[in-house]
Amino acid sequence: MTAPTKPPYGPAADSASERAPGEPLHSPVIEWFDEHARDLPWRRPEAGAWGVMVSEFMLQQTPVNRVLPVYEQWMARWPRPADLAAQAPGEAVRAWGRLGYPRRALRLHGAAVAITERHGGDVPADHAQLLALPGIGEYTAAAVASFAYGQRHAVLDTNVRRVFARAVTGVQYPPNATTAAERRLARTLLPEDASTAARWAAASMELGALVCTAKNESCHRCPIAAQCAWRLAGKPAHDGPPRRGQTYAGTDRQVRGRLLAVLRETHGPVPQAALDRVWHEPVQRARALDGLVADGLVEPLPGGLYRLPLG
Repeated sequence: MTAPTKPPYGPAADSASERAPGEPLHSPVIEWFDEHARDLPWRRPEAGAWGVMVSEFMLQQTPVNRVLPVYEQWMARWPRPADLAAQAPGEAVRAWGRLGYPRRALRLHGAAVAITERHGGDVPADHAQLLALPGIGEYTAAAVASFAYGQRHAVLDTNVRRVFARAVTGVQYPPNATTAAERRLARTLLPEDASTAARWAAASMELGALVCTAKNESCHRCPIAAQCAWRLAGKPAHDGPPRRGQTYAGTDRQVRGRLLAVLRETHGPVPQAALDRVWHEPVQRARALDGLVADGLVEPLPGGLYRLPLG
């Protein structure tokens, strides 16, 4: 990868070629983070790598305020991967509650089993070993390695991608899906020092969550506003593909959620009739239930009974 010869951050950036491309951004963003970072339980030393991993699974497409109570209950019940691995996967689905996207609970359970079997119950520090765990993708492996173990990895979530899109690329929003160009840019912007890189990853993510938000951004509070390419260009409106909305009412997701709620609240098999009562439209209800079975979230039993998975 060839780094740009001068940083694309607008007139306020230092154009000296010997400076690292992201250097003008690192200090102000990290200093801002040191002062304004939220006190979240997975950021505390006692959370450990397992606490970081649990939080990363839960925070995917789910806001912090909804995650906090579920995270606290989860960690109190299963403080180590082996504690979760010893339970049936259906218990993970039950404890997931209404966080949404419950397949994440099954994936986290699968990761806990693999950690227990392959790594003696300790979340591995090696990035490749993290990536080899079931349910762990590029983002989660990088996030755990960075936030739990202080390693140097590009951690690209929606918030970070938006910060980079605006501050560096000069557009309001990043593409709908992460691109190779975004990954190259993130690697280019990484500080060379591992501990600084880990701090930068957390700081740029927090900046996107609290200041450089999707709507109603607070440029007056931004530590790199003077260098932001999008602001310096007059904050041009988004002209790319339409941004995907997240509808819920009336969707199969809503039906799946209602079906799972019945199963979570009942310790034991549930008859078909109890599930039929949660949604009036039989074709959509059947499709949603079939999807839950196909995803391994529900086990069908003889006699028209259903339960959360036991194995």
